[in-house]
Amino acid sequence: MNNDAEIKLYMTLAETGDIAAQNRMGFTYQHGKGVPQDYAEALKWYFMAAERGHAEAQNNLGLMYQNGEGVQQDYAEALKWYSMAASQGHAEAQNNLGLMYQNGEGVPQNYEEAFRWYTKAAEQDHAPAQNNLGWMYQNGEGVPRNYKEAISWYLKASQQGNADAQNNLGWMYQNGEGVPQDDAEAVRWYRKAADQGHADAQNNLGWMYHNGKGVLRDYAMAVKLYRK
Repeated sequence: MNNDAEIKLYMTLAETGDIAAQNRMGFTYQHGKGVPQDYAEALKWYFMAAERGHAEAQNNLGLMYQNGEGVQQDYAEALKWYSMAASQGHAEAQNNLGLMYQNGEGVPQNYEEAFRWYTKAAEQDHAPAQNNLGWMYQNGEGVPRNYKEAISWYLKASQQGNADAQNNLGWMYQNGEGVPQDDAEAVRWYRKAADQGHADAQNNLGWMYHNGKGVLRDYAMAVKLYRK
């Protein structure tokens, strides 16, 4: 929302109790879209919608607690709101909940529980969760190591343009994990991620140019990529 008329319309709807509009106003204030950024106002509107069961508002509230935006950082409170949204099938919240279990934030570290929530989100075609699920399979976290499954999930996320997954897929091809080793294919996926500004992919692609792997050796291109 960037124009005054639209903001006024959503504000009117929010004030009359429309929970979707309340969530929208929370997002507007959180990100300063057409209004001065105001975390306190964002929290107010998210709370109104979240307490009445709006899953996206619950997820957004979890993000604010996790990141300490307008409130003291509180992983336990973030976990609470993510859990509410995730139980309603909200894919982003399911992925966020998986991250908290994987990293032990607000809850004891539990790879099996992380894997469970990533799977729920990934099966809804949530690209970050598909990438995270691929990581769990690649590294044997919460599930037996399975490179072919890792490749499958990385590919699904990569096809949606997820740069993390594209970089990870490049790594798998470079190292022949779950696929025949193929430097040219590694370069192709590193390039897709690097073109989106992914720092690790830029570094990996620079290494390929530096060493002439999958491309003609080109020190100038390597330096250019390393410096990005």
